[in-house]
Amino acid sequence: MAEQARPDEKPPVSNSGAALSRIILIRRNFAIVWLAPLLALIAFGSWALASPIASSPDDDFHLTSLWCAYESPETCLPGDSSTTRTVPGELIDARCFASKPYVSAACQEDLFEHKVYPNTVTKRGNFNGGYPQVYYKVMGVFAGPDVASSVLLMRAINIALFVGFASVLFGLLPQTRRSTLIWGWLLTTVPLGAFLVASNNPSAWAVTGVGSSFLATLGYLESQGRRRAVFAMLMLIATLMAAGSRGDAAMYVVIAIGSALVLKANLSKRFVVACIAPFTASIVALILFVTSRQATASVTGIQGGAGPGESGGGTGLQLLVHNVFHITSLWSGVLGGWGLGWLDTRMPDIVPAASTAAFIAVGFKGLQILTRRKALVIIGVVALLAAVPLLVLQQGGDAVGVDVQPRYILPLVVVLGFVLVFEPVSRSLTLSRAQRWAVIIAISTANAVALFTNIRRYVTGIDNPGLNLDNGAEWWWSIPVSPMALWSIGSIAFALLASILVRETDRIVSSMPATMVTEPESTG
Repeated sequence: MAEQARPDEKPPVSNSGAALSRIILIRRNFAIVWLAPLLALIAFGSWALASPIASSPDDDFHLTSLWCAYESPETCLPGDSSTTRTVPGELIDARCFASKPYVSAACQEDLFEHKVYPNTVTKRGNFNGGYPQVYYKVMGVFAGPDVASSVLLMRAINIALFVGFASVLFGLLPQTRRSTLIWGWLLTTVPLGAFLVASNNPSAWAVTGVGSSFLATLGYLESQGRRRAVFAMLMLIATLMAAGSRGDAAMYVVIAIGSALVLKANLSKRFVVACIAPFTASIVALILFVTSRQATASVTGIQGGAGPGESGGGTGLQLLVHNVFHITSLWSGVLGGWGLGWLDTRMPDIVPAASTAAFIAVGFKGLQILTRRKALVIIGVVALLAAVPLLVLQQGGDAVGVDVQPRYILPLVVVLGFVLVFEPVSRSLTLSRAQRWAVIIAISTANAVALFTNIRRYVTGIDNPGLNLDNGAEWWWSIPVSPMALWSIGSIAFALLASILVRETDRIVSSMPATMVTEPESTG
């Protein structure tokens, strides 16, 4: 007699059925925000390939410093004095297009064909300790005989550090702080931030380090146990990155950490003890600042720089008044008001208009969530954004547009962006659907136009107004992706990234109790 199945016994599940159940479970648990790191790598990777070797400001100086970080016989030899070195000629000759916007990167043709360049003696390098050594020592490990491959590898590492820090912090931070991270980075990376993060310039570490140190300090002060220890480690690494890349970034990272401390300060013994780690990181940064010769710029001014503006605005009080009236030019330069590269890739007006509109719109939304401490920090950072460049310009006898460039203050603008969108634990920054889409469209448009303009400048020079980047191309990397394809991929990836991240901020707000969105915050 056939055995009867017990009524409470479930029928066996086939292997195919079990696999289907797992797929359904994964799909239910999958969060689209997980795609953000991949899209960010693609978007920033497009910026890395959008420029040739030596395309970022003073790259001949920085590349030589990277290749001479260890003075290996394969990469760098002694020069004819203590202030010179003998390096591969590619490092110097690669700047053949600098400050010549009508000249494409085709002048590097021999470099891309891997022809042997004669070694060149140069004094352009960090041979007297003008810059901190950390960036050059770390990235100099990847300098090799193949200049092009080494340059692209370093750019990829800089991008990975930025995306890696943002991703790890996003995973560790509580939900309300994730919105701060998203809005802060979205508002301050187009176009100058994206260009620098994907470059060989030490400013890549300055941007990543200063912004990450602010977020890591917030996370550290709002967490306990092992999570706090992880935040402390991230804070220290970010501080070393920033302070080890540029002397001014060492000062900015102290401002970033200090801003977070002011926002979260209280008189409890627990907070005082918690301040030990941030103070330690700040002391490390200050030591690197003092030992950097860049620290003297505030006293003597910057010598030998250039910019798109006037060569002077008078002397003494007349110069100061002129610079005060024009200082916002440097601020807007971060958002596209100045040219990229050697300041010779001028952005169409829609780029600064769109990126500035997004920054102001979300920034004013952030001002609706205002406490005394937040107001104090905002006033302080804005005052420094004016005072620091004014002091350097005044000491050097220069007008705005000469010597001091927007990239010098970009990390401080990043801090301002984070503080503007900072949310106390009882409130949340909210935008309507129309406002969110307006910000997404504005930032994505600014990025797409800036990326297109940057590629155009190097592929043909700016004298070719065509819409197809492939037509008449004079220069491009030896890769299977064409200029037009790279622009399309990078622009779409960034637009999707912005959409996903802004959608995530809406999801975060929706998951919070109604009282956390609507109750007024104490002004204490």
